Amino acid sequence: MHWLRDRSKDGSTLSFDEATAVLETKPEDMPILMFAASEVRRRRFGNSALLCSIMNARCGACSEDCAFCAQSAHHQTEVASYPMVSANEIVAAARSAAANPIDHFGVVTSGAAVSDAEVDTVCAAAPEVKQAGVIPCASLGMIGEDQLRRLKDSGVARYHHNLETARSFFPRICSTHSFDDRLSTVRLAKSVGLEVCCGGIFGMGESPEQRVELAVTLRDEDVRSIPLNFLAAIPGTPVESLEPMRPLDILKTVAMFRLVCPTAEIKVCAGRRHLRDLQSMFLYAGATGIMVGNYLTTAGRPVEEDIQLLKDLEVDFERT
Repeated sequence: MHWLRDRSKDGSTLSFDEATAVLETKPEDMPILMFAASEVRRRRFGNSALLCSIMNARCGACSEDCAFCAQSAHHQTEVASYPMVSANEIVAAARSAAANPIDHFGVVTSGAAVSDAEVDTVCAAAPEVKQAGVIPCASLGMIGEDQLRRLKDSGVARYHHNLETARSFFPRICSTHSFDDRLSTVRLAKSVGLEVCCGGIFGMGESPEQRVELAVTLRDEDVRSIPLNFLAAIPGTPVESLEPMRPLDILKTVAMFRLVCPTAEIKVCAGRRHLRDLQSMFLYAGATGIMVGNYLTTAGRPVEEDIQLLKDLEVDFERT
C-alpha cells in the first residue's frame, strides 16, 4: 500500500485494479490508506467540512420497486404516505434547517417523477430558501428537460439523483426502470446547467468490484458531489435480512471514492451510524462532509452531536 503515498501527492485518479486493491486494505495498513485519502482531500478542499440537510416533501406510494426503499408500494413497510407539501412548508423547513451550519438544503420526493404543478411548488419555494442563507437543491426523480430548466431558472442550484449502484448490479435491485434511465436524468440535469449530486447505496450485496464500477462511472460523468449511503435495512424490504457493512469496509469505500474521484465532494450520508465509534474518521477517510438531521424515512443523529464532532476535529464547518 505504500504506493498510495506517491499517488496522494500527484492527485491523479486510481486505475480500476488500484481502486479494488484499496477495498482489500488490511487493518494494519489502514493508517497508510487514511493518510493518502486525507491528503488528497486536504489539497483540494483544505481543512473544512460541508454540511447539508434534506426534507421528505412527498412520502411513500412509490410505483418503483427499488429493493432498499421503504417508500415503495411494492414492499410491506410501515412508512406513512403523504402528498406533496406546500411551498410554505418547504420554506419553513429550510429556515429551520438553516439554523444549523448547512450549505445545501434538498427537497426530496418519492416516486418516479413529479407533476408540473409539483415542480412549480419547488420553484416557488426556491427563492425564499436561498434567502434563508442556504443553497436550494431538488431530488424529484426522473423528470424532463423543461422541468429541470424551470428548476434552474427559479434558483435551484443542484439536482440530486443517485445511480444507486453499479450498472452490472442494478437489475438486482430494481426492475421498474433501468440504470440508463437514471443516468439519462443525470446527464439531462447537467445539460441545462444544474450541478449534479449523484451517488449510491452500499451494502446491498454488491461486490467490491461493483463499488469501484460505480465510482469510475461517477468520475467519468464528472459528478461534482457524491453522497455515499450505507444500507440501513428496513423491515419489509427485500434486503431486510442483510447485515450492515463493517466499519472498516465503510471507511475503505469512502477512501476509494476519494482517490478515484479526487476533485468531487464526497459526503457520508445515511447509514453512517454503522461506523459506530469510528464516525469521526470519515474526514480522514477523505470525505468532505456529512448530511445532518433526519434522512427520508430513518432518523439521523442529533445535529448537536455532529457539530460537536466537527468541533473536536477542529475543522472549519461554519457557513460563510
